[in-house]
Amino acid sequence: MTDDLAHGESHATVRTDRPERYGKQLVSHLGRRNGGEWTPDTRSGWIELAGGRATVTATQAELHLHIVGGVDDLSRLEDVVGRHLVRFGERDELTITWERCPDTTGNVEQTDT
Repeated sequence: MTDDLAHGESHATVRTDRPERYGKQLVSHLGRRNGGEWTPDTRSGWIELAGGRATVTATQAELHLHIVGGVDDLSRLEDVVGRHLVRFGERDELTITWERCPDTTGNVEQTDT
């Protein structure tokens, strides 16, 4: 990302009984290409993506996802992060609904039924 590009943000909150497991798995998998790190002590991590960066934070029953990237890249970044998380959590039928700042709906990823 360069400073002369317009940036946007998107976030999602995913309800799950296993937020830390999915967060760690997502960071480990997607971080292989451009970098990423999961910190068990803070139950959070980051992923460097082509065109942006994602942060992942696990709470007791939720996984919080946040993406910062070029406005033109947000849809693709939401798709990449969301699609992988849905695949990892297929058994739990995870649904990810992205909200872009300022308050517009982004992509929705869910298990095909």
